[in-house]
Amino acid sequence: MWLPPEKYAETVLKATAFACVYFTDEADRPLQVHATYSPDHPWQLVGGTMDPGERPWETAVRECREETGLTPAGPPRLLASVYGLPGAGWPYSTVGVVFDGGRLTSAQIGSVRLDPEEHDEVRVLPLAEWEALMPPRDFARLRAVARARRTGVAAYFDTWDWGDA
Repeated sequence: MWLPPEKYAETVLKATAFACVYFTDEADRPLQVHATYSPDHPWQLVGGTMDPGERPWETAVRECREETGLTPAGPPRLLASVYGLPGAGWPYSTVGVVFDGGRLTSAQIGSVRLDPEEHDEVRVLPLAEWEALMPPRDFARLRAVARARRTGVAAYFDTWDWGDA
């Protein structure tokens, strides 16, 4: 049955969107920031929620500048798409993308400026050492992104659900 666009829009999935940047140091150790606002997801990739009118790469660049003072170099290279079902932790589905930010020098990492309202620490650790610091689902996403960088095959990660924060 045909519906006018405004009526049809009421029937479709509601979702929020985000974009992140995956950085490593020159030894390919992932860089993450510690969130002051999210005890359930303490260590995160640099990035955030898309603003109205933004495209994913624009969000990734804006969030990166806001969160670290760094500007990722383009052109954008997609490492992963991420999807999460709604649940107790968030009432909407979540759709996101992770871009490759490249390898940072120690000087670039040292120049990171964090917004203390959002993040209070930046760390670079070997992938295996992140596992003890993150919820299993968050670490699985980080591992998938690291594998995508290493293999050149984009990851499809569709189990970042909000049902069990």
